[in-house]
Amino acid sequence: MDYKELVIRGISYSQTQSGAYALLLEHEETNVKLPVVIGNFEAQSISLGLEKDIHPPRPLTHDLFTQFITATHYSIVSVIIYQIIDGVFFSNINFLHQETGETMVMDARTSDAVAMAVRFDAPIYTTSDVLNEAGIFLEIEEKTIEDENLEQEISEDSLQAMSLEDLQKLLEDAVKEEDFDTAMEIQQEIKKRNKKID
Repeated sequence: MDYKELVIRGISYSQTQSGAYALLLEHEETNVKLPVVIGNFEAQSISLGLEKDIHPPRPLTHDLFTQFITATHYSIVSVIIYQIIDGVFFSNINFLHQETGETMVMDARTSDAVAMAVRFDAPIYTTSDVLNEAGIFLEIEEKTIEDENLEQEISEDSLQAMSLEDLQKLLEDAVKEEDFDTAMEIQQEIKKRNKKID
């Protein structure tokens, strides 16, 4: 299968889900961004994994699992986000035994898989299908966009009433504000319309 490599672009507080965060992954070749909603603990763990110089006084769960993997002479070679169903991402962690060359694949929540990948500097991949389903493509211009629409609750009815041009502008605003939950809703509405045109 032709996998697409993703890089971590950042973590931001979710605008629509209390206590949740949005992990932003990006396919650099196409600039398609993949927002993944994650919990507070996982957001903290990924951030600490990215900051190699910061070590908590006691190991976090992901640090403990990292020590176990290393002690058993395995390493993580890659993470693959292979599917999305009803807004939930499914991922595998791919392991390699350093001495025997034996491989092993384990199912994992995407947030946990990414938290482990950053600790092993392992690449993160996804499929074209996942990018097409949940990815957001935008080239945001370096201009200030007045954003009053995002202050209001966006309902499905209000999205359906908007023109494609207005939806595109709203989508750009949502991404600029790092409100990736709203951006995904708008993206879904745009995709529905494009399918009807095809």
